[in-house]
Amino acid sequence: MKATVKITLKYGVLDPQGKAIEKSLGQLGFSGVDEVRQGKLIELDIDADTPEAAEKQIDLLSEENDCY
Repeated sequence: MKATVKITLKYGVLDPQGKAIEKSLGQLGFSGVDEVRQGKLIELDIDADTPEAAEKQIDLLSEENDCY
């Protein structure tokens, strides 16, 4: 089973990479782009027999690493 994990900074935390991307997009002529947030996307291949078992495994990973 495939799972996708999206990691972003909490709102209120400064995101200098997001600001750099936002500025670069403006310089390239893309107007109206505001509040750019940079993050990470991780794809996992979960070894599970059912979608429910895969979801349970992902929930355990999230809880143990305080990802919420």
